[in-house]
Amino acid sequence: MYFLPQSVCKGLTMRGRTFSLYDSSGIERIRKMKEKNASSGYFVLLGFSNWPHLELVLFVVVLMFYLMTLIGNLFIIFLSYLDSHLHTPMYFFLSNLSFLDLCYTTSSIPQLLFNLQGPEKTISYAGCMIQLYFVLALGTAECVLLVVMSYDRYAAVCRPLHYTVLMHPRFCHLLAVASWVSGFTTSALHSSFTFWVPLCGHRQVDHFFCEVPALLRLSCVDTHANELTLMVMSFIFVIIPLILILSSYGAIAQTVLRMQSTTGLQKVFGMCGAHLMVVSLFFIPIMCIYLQPPSGNSQDQGKFIALFYTVVTPSLNLLIYTLRNKDVKGAVKRLMGWGREM
Repeated sequence: MYFLPQSVCKGLTMRGRTFSLYDSSGIERIRKMKEKNASSGYFVLLGFSNWPHLELVLFVVVLMFYLMTLIGNLFIIFLSYLDSHLHTPMYFFLSNLSFLDLCYTTSSIPQLLFNLQGPEKTISYAGCMIQLYFVLALGTAECVLLVVMSYDRYAAVCRPLHYTVLMHPRFCHLLAVASWVSGFTTSALHSSFTFWVPLCGHRQVDHFFCEVPALLRLSCVDTHANELTLMVMSFIFVIIPLILILSSYGAIAQTVLRMQSTTGLQKVFGMCGAHLMVVSLFFIPIMCIYLQPPSGNSQDQGKFIALFYTVVTPSLNLLIYTLRNKDVKGAVKRLMGWGREM
């Protein structure tokens, strides 16, 4: 994404908002502007500047949730690593999810906190590119990882006799790597496509971080191709994963209803209910943002929805996955030297 001179913008508008009618001098000027902005350009992240009286409150709330995210997810990662009883596929994937959430939140929240505590709300051109890349990569990887986690639950409940074969440690590592690679590969393609869209000198991003819909609104050219790409990628990495997750839990529900043991029912609902809650908290806000054209979004509504899935949802892992979880409680007791009392 690069800024165009006003003379080129006028010519671009007069030519029906298309690149095909640029003259040679205009193309050369575009290239020079791209090189210039790559080194000295910047964006202004407007964020919540329309509500200056809320910025202090938001700073405190966001900081609190960010600290909860750091502490909670690091706790899950270290506990899963230190306690041998948690060296299972479920907690291996949970550790990956916790690390993903740590990175995902850190890719945008420190910048938001910096902007909320002072009048300076700028981000460099390179910083915006990097932020967009990691937000897309980590968000996409999480969508894929949640599918993997639902398959793990399906194998544990519906195929218990074959579980150790289906979820072999080597296969689990392969699934985790595939989740990360799919996210970073997809983001490389999509973010580069987004930053090729020219801007006509307008640097104000009406959001608190560099996000595709907000950046596309700055363009002075036709962005239907970008919007179509965004819709297709959202369908592949949001709708299809959601269908696969719901299919897995549909099969789990059928198996659970045939169970005679009350204890078994409670254990299954405890394991699967936590994962379904995380899926709902992550996918529903994402669909509200990415499954409609950027021009159709309410900008203020979109900011608060994004604030929810970037700040609130990652902070809830500790509560959702450890609340009433006997495995985690036992691991904490063993870690603190209370194992003999168990």
